[in-house]
Amino acid sequence: MPSHPTAPRPQARRLRQAVLAVVGIALFLGFTALGTWQVQRRAWKLALIERVEQRVHAAPVALPPSPEWPQVSAASHEYLPVTAQGQWLPEKTVLTQALTELGSGFWVMTPLQLADGTQVLVNRGFVPQEQRAKWLATPLPASAPTTATIQGLLRMSEPDGGFLRTNAPAEQRWYSRDIAAMGRALQLPQAAPFFIDAGLPPPPGSAPTPVTESTWPRAGMTVVRFSNSHLVYALTWYGLALMVAGAGWYVARYERRLRDARSAPQPASHRS
Repeated sequence: MPSHPTAPRPQARRLRQAVLAVVGIALFLGFTALGTWQVQRRAWKLALIERVEQRVHAAPVALPPSPEWPQVSAASHEYLPVTAQGQWLPEKTVLTQALTELGSGFWVMTPLQLADGTQVLVNRGFVPQEQRAKWLATPLPASAPTTATIQGLLRMSEPDGGFLRTNAPAEQRWYSRDIAAMGRALQLPQAAPFFIDAGLPPPPGSAPTPVTESTWPRAGMTVVRFSNSHLVYALTWYGLALMVAGAGWYVARYERRLRDARSAPQPASHRS
């Protein structure tokens, strides 16, 4: 007699359904939790942006003293307008690659020796590509005083450029403003863990300053920008949760129809 495939035993079928239900519930709860987390992150990011916007346009304050440097953080000090006075160390100038609205070039980073013997790196502004050799050879114009009072925005150190753009101090090539690495390369014994972007942002709606030969290095080009894609991420996670719920509903309806079909009475067969 020919053999026919047998239907799975009720115990195996129930076990399979239970496993699918557990996996579906876990996925639904996980995606929902991730979506809710992104909603909370979005609220935090919007509050941070509002605080920074208010902070950027506040009156400059004195640079935090060195005993307070361990407490300086991005949340409390990033983009804070500050004032610092000290002596330039022009022989320790480095250039960091930059891409700005004026094109590609470099940030001119020069240490400022403070009165207490500590140092803070100052991003004095942007220079175009063709001025690289000039600023590495003669970082300060001859007529410029060595004592300076700087107003600008406090910025936190930036990580190294990455695998393909790693900072090379020995070759005078910097792709990021990694303050700790710069302090070691320049042999600054007491460098601040942050730097200053010289120049304060212009008031909203003001006309841009014309670019002339005396503009360089051009300060005040800090771009205050925060990525805020949390709403997109939240909708993505919630969408996946709805897809799991929809798939679960479809599977449950299919199983119910299959169970109803098996439990329905079969019509009696008649022979003539």
